[in-house]
Amino acid sequence: MTALLTNTPLIETENLILRAPQPGDWPQWDDFARSDRARYIGGPYTQGKSWRAFGHAVGMWVLRGFGSFIVTERGSNTAIGMTGPWFPADWPEKELGWTMWRDDLEGKGLMFEAASAARDFAFGQLGWDTAVSYIEAGNIRSVALAQRLSAVLDPDAPLMETDKEVLVYRHPRPEGLS
Repeated sequence: MTALLTNTPLIETENLILRAPQPGDWPQWDDFARSDRARYIGGPYTQGKSWRAFGHAVGMWVLRGFGSFIVTERGSNTAIGMTGPWFPADWPEKELGWTMWRDDLEGKGLMFEAASAARDFAFGQLGWDTAVSYIEAGNIRSVALAQRLSAVLDPDAPLMETDKEVLVYRHPRPEGLS
C-alpha cells in the first residue's frame, strides 16, 4: 500500500506544475540520482542511497510542512525535476534548491520558471525572511540560475557540514525584484 501526501500546495505556472512528490516519481528520480547529472548533489548514487534521498524529500513535507516540489510540464504528470524550500535539521539556513533531471530540457528556462515560483512560495506562503542556495563550486549552470534569480554570492554565510567547496547565494525577497 502506498500513500499520497495530502493538503500540499499545487503551483501552476505558464508551462509547469509544481506539486508534492508522489510514489510514481521514484523512477525518474532514480534515473537522475544514479546518473552523472547528480554529481553536484553527491551522486551518482547507488540505488539504496537514491531511495533514501527520495524518502528524505518526501519526509521533509511531513516533518516541516513544506519541501521540494516535483516539477512537471503542463499536460504531463512525468517528473522532470525538483525545486523548492529545503531545510534539513542540521543546516544553518533555509535553502531554495533545484535539480533538472533531464538533459534535453536544460537551457529552456523551465527551472528558472519553477524556481521563481518556489521562491515566491517560500517567501509568501511560508513567510521566510531569507533563503540561500548552497551550490557546489564548479556547478556553473546552478550558479547561472541563482544569478538569474537575482541571488548574490554571500561569502559570509554559514555553511552546512560538508567536505565540498560550496558557494552560498542569497536570494532577495520577491518584492525587492524589479
